[in-house]
Amino acid sequence: MHLPLSTVQKARYLLARYLPRTRLAPSPSLSRRSAAKVFLKLEGELPTGSFKPRGALYALSVNMARGRLRGVVASSTGNHGAAVAYAAQRLGVPAVVFLPENANPVKRARIAELGATIFESGRDIRDAFRGAAAYARAENLYFLNDATDPDLPTGPAAIACEILEELPDTDAIYVPMGDTALIRGIAAAAKQISRRVQIIGVQAERAPSYYLSWQQGHAVTTPDCDTIADGLATRIPEAENVRAIRELVDDLRLVSEERMLSAIRHLWLEDHVVAEPAGAASTAALLGHGGPLRGNIILIASGANVAPEITNSVLAGDSATLPSAALQSRPE
Repeated sequence: MHLPLSTVQKARYLLARYLPRTRLAPSPSLSRRSAAKVFLKLEGELPTGSFKPRGALYALSVNMARGRLRGVVASSTGNHGAAVAYAAQRLGVPAVVFLPENANPVKRARIAELGATIFESGRDIRDAFRGAAAYARAENLYFLNDATDPDLPTGPAAIACEILEELPDTDAIYVPMGDTALIRGIAAAAKQISRRVQIIGVQAERAPSYYLSWQQGHAVTTPDCDTIADGLATRIPEAENVRAIRELVDDLRLVSEERMLSAIRHLWLEDHVVAEPAGAASTAALLGHGGPLRGNIILIASGANVAPEITNSVLAGDSATLPSAALQSRPE
């Protein structure tokens, strides 16, 4: 994957008009647990509560500069849809977002608040994707697909620049992996800035398609993905994305549903950080590491949009309190 640092720097200048720089916060509690110096990159502080506006704003901006857009269409389980709605609102473009019928209600409400038109299409993200793609073709609108859009990873690549400016001797960055735009952007920039930094991807055990693909060297589709982490719920990998992560990512880890819930609870009680399951996945991987760690470790806390049933489960301290709807298949 070729992403010149000069392009990323231009993206940072553009994004600075709309987004604040997120904090790189030390975590004393996680540092004590791991023996490393652990920092949290708090992407949930951005508008819409996740890192996603970085990519949506950049991709929509550059496509508007290339020619007049009548509108933008997206399919999403929630965070990408909210980011597209936010970007469209800021840039003055109509937005249409297709969601599966079981979408996170917190994320759905945020999309509606941002003024996007919402269509519910089918039981999972694949149905929503088909609906969005068909609608975009029929209406001649820009389809901003976060898994395949070539411009979108440039936005989250800025995260790597922010981290390595503030902490040049970073040893490892743990990154949640769903559609892989986040890790592809971060890794592409980080590897050009620092030779020492390791990029560690994190997927849910119940949604391991990119983990299996990374191991086997080709796209591996899984029959389902019934994880509570809707931001990691990818079932059908893109072959080009598989090639990119095999080139750029040093290691991948899988985390269980229970570990993500435990990580949410830890972040909440010990660091006063709100994280959704995908946003807590990097912390879950660190807490589940078998041996001592050394050096400066960055955990990307990618999102803070927690569904009510997850909040209730965390408060109860028991994953058994999750309703079956929270564990149903959400293939992407």
